[in-house]
Formats: sequence, structure tokens, C-alpha cells
Amino acid sequence: MGVSTKTGDKGKTSLFTGERVDKDCLRVEAYGLVDEVNSVLGMARANCKNEEVKATIFALQKMNMSMMAELASTGEVAYITDEAHIAVLDSTIDTIEAQLPPLTAFLIAGDTVGGAALDLARTTIRRAERAVWRLNKTEPVRQQVLIALNRQSDLCFLLMRKEEL
Repeated sequence: MGVSTKTGDKGKTSLFTGERVDKDCLRVEAYGLVDEVNSVLGMARANCKNEEVKATIFALQKMNMSMMAELASTGEVAYITDEAHIAVLDSTIDTIEAQLPPLTAFLIAGDTVGGAALDLARTTIRRAERAVWRLNKTEPVRQQVLIALNRQSDLCFLLMRKEEL
């Protein structure tokens, strides 16, 4: 199948599970913003110098693929964000935070291109998180997705700090 299917020319798109929905529905906005997060994370990874930071970003990108599949689905899907994802995020946050000096002032990102891109990823994740919470008001979203997004923004802040050391 080619890239252009022409099936979306009238404002509808297909979910991962096959249902056709309006392109401007909350579910499409939610998984579209997680897709945007992945793009910004890719830009950050391409610009970061710290190999540990780059590896962590790549792991986030893979995690987000599962999250997008879940958000682009109704009902049960095989690719879901679970407690193990959250445990990895929590552990990674704890490890990186222990490596950094304590914060004593507000930070302004931008000392490095990679750090600036990670700060953009952090704010993009926050926007995606707000969209998923809006979706959750009309269609239940598993709490693990909401928690994972919240943790990812915290992790991007720490990765930015680590990259800019």
C-alpha cells in the first residue's frame, strides 16, 4: 500500500483498531500529540551529545509507540502502557536525579541544542498530557498512560539538566 490512501480526504481517519473517526476528535488529537512528542524527542536525540541521554530518549520513543497504539485504539490492545513502563520511568528519574547537583534556582534551557530540544520535548509532553486528560473526560483512558506522560515530562527536565552539564 502506498503512503497516500486518500481515505482521509473527507475528514475521517482510521484508528489502530479499524474504527473510522473524525480527524478532529479528542482521541486523534491525543495520539497525534504523543506522535508530536516522539518527533521532538527524535530531534533532541539527534542533537544530544551525552550517550546515556540519547539512549534514554530512544527508550522513551519506543515506549511512546505503544502509548500511541493504545490511544489510537478502542477496547483492548496488545500494545499497552503498563506498570512496568512506569517503574522504568521512576527508576530512571531516581538514577538521573541522584547524578545531578541539587537545584538552587530556576533553570533556563538552551545552553546546548540538545538541552533546548529536551525542554521543548518536556513542554510538548505537557501539552499531550493535557489532551489525554481531556480525552479521559469523555472516554476512559487507562491511568498508566496518564502517569507515564507525567513522568516523561519530569524525565525530560532531568535529561535536559544532564545534557547541559
